[in-house]
Amino acid sequence: MSCYFRHMKDVLEEAGIVITAENKQSVDRIVHSLVDVPYKDCSPAWKAVKEQIRNDAGARERFIERLKGAMTAH
Repeated sequence: MSCYFRHMKDVLEEAGIVITAENKQSVDRIVHSLVDVPYKDCSPAWKAVKEQIRNDAGARERFIERLKGAMTAH
């Protein structure tokens, strides 16, 4: 698992995403692209996700919707 997936468990659940061996790399790439961080830069990606989802319910919901949309398009 990516280093931040365990911290995003509730966000992933709200987005209806179950991380499996088959999809974890795709989900990881999508999350990186959503926060505009180069793939495989785990710590900066998690930092960017945290900044987008904490302390703002609206921003959190928008991130989840973008994640759902990206997963559907993938």
